[in-house]
Amino acid sequence: MAVRQPKTRSPRTPSRQTRVPPDPAQAKAKKAQAQANAAARAAATAEVRRAGRHAEQIRQEAEECAKLASLPVKHEHAAGIDVGDASHWVCVESTPDGSDTVREFPAHTPGLRQLVAWLQFCAVTTVALEASGVYGHVLFLTLLEAGFQTVVTAPQFARQIKGRPKTDRRDCQWIQRLHKHGLLPGVFQPDEATHTLRDYVRQRANHVRLSGQHIQRMQKALELMNLKLTKVLGDVTGVTGLKIIRAIVKGQRDPQVLAQLRDRRCKHSEQEIAEALDGRYRPEHVLELKLCLTMWEQYQKVIAQLDQAIAQQLRKMRAKSDLPPLEPKPRVRGRKPHDPGFDVRTALYYLTGVDLTAIEGIDEIHALTLVSELGTDFSKWPTVKHFSSWLGLCPNWKKTGGKVKSSKTRKGKNRAATALRLAAWSLMRSHSYLGAYLRRQRARLGAPKAITATAHKLARILYNLLRYGVAYMKQEEAAYAEQVRQRQEKQLQRRAKELGYVLTKLEPAAEGPADTPSA
Repeated sequence: MAVRQPKTRSPRTPSRQTRVPPDPAQAKAKKAQAQANAAARAAATAEVRRAGRHAEQIRQEAEECAKLASLPVKHEHAAGIDVGDASHWVCVESTPDGSDTVREFPAHTPGLRQLVAWLQFCAVTTVALEASGVYGHVLFLTLLEAGFQTVVTAPQFARQIKGRPKTDRRDCQWIQRLHKHGLLPGVFQPDEATHTLRDYVRQRANHVRLSGQHIQRMQKALELMNLKLTKVLGDVTGVTGLKIIRAIVKGQRDPQVLAQLRDRRCKHSEQEIAEALDGRYRPEHVLELKLCLTMWEQYQKVIAQLDQAIAQQLRKMRAKSDLPPLEPKPRVRGRKPHDPGFDVRTALYYLTGVDLTAIEGIDEIHALTLVSELGTDFSKWPTVKHFSSWLGLCPNWKKTGGKVKSSKTRKGKNRAATALRLAAWSLMRSHSYLGAYLRRQRARLGAPKAITATAHKLARILYNLLRYGVAYMKQEEAAYAEQVRQRQEKQLQRRAKELGYVLTKLEPAAEGPADTPSA
């Protein structure tokens, strides 16, 4: 039997494989190619998304336009104006001759005449223009004088649909379309007579502010000469202060002679005034004092002319109804240089039919500012809440997702609100109902918020007084204290009831007859 031999494998020589290092340039090229491919894919994806957003935006715009077109037409013969500095763009619904419904007119006076003539030719009855500061003021008055019903709207209400191209031509078309459907709320604009009164009062306030700067410069010149006149006089523009300053300007340097110019109503004696006027007179400071005094006196003449114009305008606006004579009011302080040169209280009484100065904190200047800014027709605000919101004296709620993000009052430069805040600040030491309310709110909220809250109360009183003729009833501090006590007692009763307790009021013990000592 043959034995099978196992197969033997021939020996193999091991092969040594050498590892070739990669080429750096080739690896860099591959990496760059990969990045380029990724960037191309990202760009393609972004382009697809951009196209989708654009299509969605066009769809939403078409839906908004279709929704707007389906609204009922409120003003058939409406026009929209985009106000500018150099020109005004005007859009009407249609033209009698079939021409273009959009035109551009220059902003100068001949251009305004052409604009009014074209609106009358197109049978326009109501016009809406976007408020843009002083640019639209003259145009607004021109349209009112021409007999058009004019609505001035804020820019935030006339914004176009997001994503549409914005040009002056498209803006006026969009304003006209919104106004045609009655979607543009108008901002407050007083009547023409109140416009004139408001301009007079604002000019007067500006001149009073500028004259006050010259008073400060006079005080600085006195301090540089080490004349402590402000320490012995409350007002350097009073009777004693003006006499002494004019004497210094004319060359008088003797403090004893200057102190003899003291008015008898001055609290400090001649000796104290003479000690305060012993200073170092330098020519440059004396010249500054002289020039500032001259400028202040010129401002006083200008303010006097404005007072005459304001008094004449108030007589023109005086109500024709017969009113009972106004009861005299005692003056609580002496006359100041910047006080009006006429009886403001009586003039406003015959204009509004009520005495605004009867409200605590509101003096003649505040009352004149309020009437010039607000007018006498308060029906333009449907409710007192609308009026308070327009003034910016009530909380401006910003609530989203069930959470209150902010409740601060709206910021703004409302002159009427500023006058009410100043009137509220003057009640800090008043013994009236409003004064007690202001002090209690200051202890709870701080002075700024307390002043705003008190100004809100004054605004509500003013609205009810001028809108409905509700007489203002003055209340003392004790009335407010009793009201607070009743409110606290009611809260305690409610809290005790929730916790299962019964509160009993303790009556003061009756005082019996005094015991007589036994003999």
